[in-house]
Amino acid sequence: MSIGACRLALTPAPNHASNAFRLERFVSGPFIRRFCQLLAPSSSGLTMANTSSAKKAVRKIAHRTDINRSRRSQMRTYVRKVEEAIASGDSTLALAALSAAEPLVMRAAQKGIVHKNTASRKVARLTKRVKSLAH
Repeated sequence: MSIGACRLALTPAPNHASNAFRLERFVSGPFIRRFCQLLAPSSSGLTMANTSSAKKAVRKIAHRTDINRSRRSQMRTYVRKVEEAIASGDSTLALAALSAAEPLVMRAAQKGIVHKNTASRKVARLTKRVKSLAH
């Protein structure tokens, strides 16, 4: 099962029912709190919850994590394009890159990938730098 950047090896947990699993390797990421809630502690470490709703929740978390990672990466790429345009000194290219990046940054805030204040701060600082480039 692949979640986040790490791969999890699920092996049958000893002294448990055959459908209980032990995590061989733990992952980190923004979804880790929710993931930990789905794990039931046991005497031999962490075991995966056995209910169908918990299994579905794990699948949904993995799916959302992939989508969020893609959105975050796309946002960073567009912000980097604006910064590269600013560094090159081309104000028209920087303005075009900013107008492409701004909706992506704000959409990332709407989707909960970055905080709305963080998104606003990024856009404001980039806009300020692009305006100073034009003068």
